[in-house]
Formats: sequence, C-alpha cells, structure tokens
Amino acid sequence: MAITLYTNPMSRGRIARWMLEEVGAEHDTVVIDYGPRSPEFLAVNPMGKVPAIDHDGVVVTECAAICAYLADAFPDAGLAPPVDARGAYYRWLFFAAGPLEQAVTSRSMGWDVGADPQKQGMLGFGDYDRTIDALEAAVTAAGDGWLAADHFTAADLYVGAHLTWGTQFGTIPKRDAFVDFVARVQAREAAQRASAKDDALMAVPAEG
Repeated sequence: MAITLYTNPMSRGRIARWMLEEVGAEHDTVVIDYGPRSPEFLAVNPMGKVPAIDHDGVVVTECAAICAYLADAFPDAGLAPPVDARGAYYRWLFFAAGPLEQAVTSRSMGWDVGADPQKQGMLGFGDYDRTIDALEAAVTAAGDGWLAADHFTAADLYVGAHLTWGTQFGTIPKRDAFVDFVARVQAREAAQRASAKDDALMAVPAEG
C-alpha cells in the first residue's frame, strides 16, 4: 500500500516520520517549503500545514491522528493496546495534542489569563503549571515503563516527541522525569532512523 508523507524536516512532520519508522511502513516523501502553498498541496490539506499523509487515497492530517491511524493500520507493530485497554492510551495521546500543546503555545506567545478561575475554566488546559504537573505525575508513575501499556505505544511516541522538543528549546522544563523519558524514547532505533532521514533532508529543495 502506497504512503506519501508531506513534511518539512523542521516541523512536526518529524513526529509522523518517526511513527512511520516505528511501524516499518515504506513511504515516499514530499518536502513542503515554508511560504506560499501550492494548489497541489492545498488539495491535500486546505490548512496548508504539515505533516499530512496519503495512504492509498486516505488523507490524514494532525500529528496525533496520524499516530493513531498508523498504529491501527499496521497492527503488527504493536503500537496500540487492545481496543478494550485503550483508556490511558487515548488519554495521554490526546492530552499532548490538546492541553499540553495549548499550554506550551500560549506561554510561548505570551498569552496569560492569570489566576481567574472562571477564565482558566474556559481553557482546555486551565493553566501551564497545572498541565506540566499533570504530565510529570503520569511520566513519574510510569517509572521505567510506559504511559499506556506494558510496552511502548504511539502515546509514548507522541508525548515523547513533545517532551523532546520542549525540553530542548525551553518551552517545557527539564524535570528529571521528563529528561529520563526523553532519553528512553530517543534511544529507540526507529527514532534514530527517523531523525537521520529528516536531518538529511535539510539541504533538499522543497516543493510549495
């Protein structure tokens, strides 16, 4: 089955690449430049964002959705727990896609609603500190294990990608639990293969 990854090596597309490496899916790559988007790419994703994948005509956008989709499309990789045991899997996959990303982005943009409980209640994450503390508690509880199962899953990949990026660039604090988790996920062979492929793309001319 043919898969095309639309990405940029300096984007969240690195998450999708990592997931493709984890499931062992061969794929073509189209590098999308930063700047005006071509009509051809806008036909794939009208938002003009990367990453996106096209899997035999099925287009999936949004990193968390791509991770969840590929875990289901390639079940032999074991990156999703059984359907009746996916509570923690869905919880932390979409916690990172929702509250965590909103909290980090809001702080980076200088948006702060302050301590007003009513205003915090209108936000999907409440406030930055509460979000970071909740994630730290989950990662700490996992110990040397994983967030959603007794083995590595797409939830660990997605949360790990956020923690890798955030602790590297200072948008997430380098708490011990986060640093240890990042070290474990980045030690995976698929993570290293994905990084090498994206790093090699840095000098490749991009499409619109």
